Amino acid sequence: MWRFVAVFLLGGILGTGFGVAVGFFAFPYVFPPPEAMETLAEEEGGDLVAAGTFIHANPSDPIHYGSGAVSVYEEIVRLESDFEVGPGPAFHVYLVPKAEIRESDDVKGTMFVDLGRLRAFKGSQNYPVPEGLTLSDFGSVVIWCKEFDVLISPADLDFKAS
Repeated sequence: MWRFVAVFLLGGILGTGFGVAVGFFAFPYVFPPPEAMETLAEEEGGDLVAAGTFIHANPSDPIHYGSGAVSVYEEIVRLESDFEVGPGPAFHVYLVPKAEIRESDDVKGTMFVDLGRLRAFKGSQNYPVPEGLTLSDFGSVVIWCKEFDVLISPADLDFKAS
């Protein structure tokens, strides 16, 4: 009888843990947040300074991915309408001085500017650039998971595109 109770309790604990874990991963897919569709008036952001494209930094990682274009204006960083990242907690948009970021360690320990929390996993979004920032000092825009200190998707900036 004792073994039956122990196996029953252990199975209940493991089953509950597994169910919670599956729920964390399935929730954003079952109840996806609405797509962002912010507009940008021509006079709002100033002149185009740089552009880039988000990439899947680690193709062997199916959870942390990103794609789509980013445009950097004098006053706004704009994630374009084709922007998309895999869902997760506490994603932020960073301006990072280093170019060609491909690993989390490339961001850790460097100076960066946090433009704010990602508002949606898909669609166009605008993030204001802090006053007094020299945009040419920043080679990348990065989507970063602040909760787990993980690189989600980097975009190398091309200043010749402007």
